[in-house]
Amino acid sequence: MARYTDSQCRLCRREGQKLFLKGDRCYSDKCSFAKRPAAPGQHGATAKKTNSNYGVQLREKQKVRRIYGVLEGQYARCFAMAEKMPGMAGENFLSLLERRLDNVVFRMGFANSRNQARQLVNHGHFMVNGHKVDIPSYIIEAGDTVSVRERSANGAFFTSIKEGAKKTTPAWVAVDYEKLEGKVVTLPKREDIDFDVQENLIVEWYSK
Repeated sequence: MARYTDSQCRLCRREGQKLFLKGDRCYSDKCSFAKRPAAPGQHGATAKKTNSNYGVQLREKQKVRRIYGVLEGQYARCFAMAEKMPGMAGENFLSLLERRLDNVVFRMGFANSRNQARQLVNHGHFMVNGHKVDIPSYIIEAGDTVSVRERSANGAFFTSIKEGAKKTTPAWVAVDYEKLEGKVVTLPKREDIDFDVQENLIVEWYSK
């Protein structure tokens, strides 16, 4: 399976802002972006930002793609699916990205980052409605239950989650940390997206 293997902090530097790709580390003094915010490359410190429509749309597309950790082909297919759904394509697109299993696992607090959530899903630690699912891009529907497999629940990682401080979760999910189980109460709405994004720029990019 293709995946990004270079430095996560390099992506933040390229976009010129924190994308919070490394979980709790991004909130600490160890955050590399805080120490070195310049764009990567030999001339990163002196590079000029583009003001063209193409450049602005591209950066917005890349920013969101990198936040969710999705490769280009899958990202484009997800947008094509959003365009066929009733309603606004941009909002549908963000909702689909939020409903990916790896993102739902992260939102429920069962992983410290989306990258870690993707790895945990790939390794088969989660079930959806009682059935093992190891596909990070699996789209969760309203009413679905996501739970840690019984054979994984006693491991050190999930034990620490059960016993540790509970994380703040979005309104569209309900989590029982004692059971290591969460339910998608309703589909995520536009106001549930907790980072700055202009989805209209992404729609314009794919409308070319």
